[in-house]
Amino acid sequence: MHFILNLFKSPELRQFSKQLKNVLGFTPGDIVLYRTALSHRSVREGTDQNNERLEFLGDAVLSSIIGHYLFRKYPYKDEGFLTEMRSKMVNRQKLNEIALKMGLKKITIYNRQDNALKISQIFGNTLEALIGAVYLDKGYGQTQKWVERYIILPHLFTDDLESIEINIKNKLYGWATKNGKSVEFATLNESLENGRRLFTIAVTIDGQIVSQGKGFNKKDAGYQAAMQAVEKLGL
Repeated sequence: MHFILNLFKSPELRQFSKQLKNVLGFTPGDIVLYRTALSHRSVREGTDQNNERLEFLGDAVLSSIIGHYLFRKYPYKDEGFLTEMRSKMVNRQKLNEIALKMGLKKITIYNRQDNALKISQIFGNTLEALIGAVYLDKGYGQTQKWVERYIILPHLFTDDLESIEINIKNKLYGWATKNGKSVEFATLNESLENGRRLFTIAVTIDGQIVSQGKGFNKKDAGYQAAMQAVEKLGL
């Protein structure tokens, strides 16, 4: 108990609370909960200390809130359109961009000496964990208002998203089919970086490597590789 009281009195935690308030736009209730939400497993391995469980929760809450938002915004659109729009709004790269714009990088607690983390999407994951923390702290109604005000309206412009092709891999496969090419994704390497598996995925066209991507899971690594391939091909 004395440790917890001293923790709350520490200048470091008071500074953290001030920075967090600037990001959130409101005074957080359970500061320890938010500190957990912003703690990457590269510095805190325990499941009760890092943000992976809160990321899981926040992902579900965010998906629900965006689904509700789209349901209201597009009363005459079908399920397929709504599903595609939600995918565009919650994809990993988009969430990572939003997290950086919100200033989460400054207050995320992670191993800053680990160069591999610089090419991952940890800040988008952290944003989801933060949403999970807001949900536990304030409830669904307040979280919904917060997400719409601070994430959806300033960062997710639905009119622009309607015209974006979110499935980069499908775009790549479509180009290959049209041009009689063979596109494949191959795992070039799987290594350990500070106890975590780091994947290197390559995009090959007719057996020739055209791009590579790295990530802490194959999905993110493949997405990065596909993005680079699309850029190189000018698609």
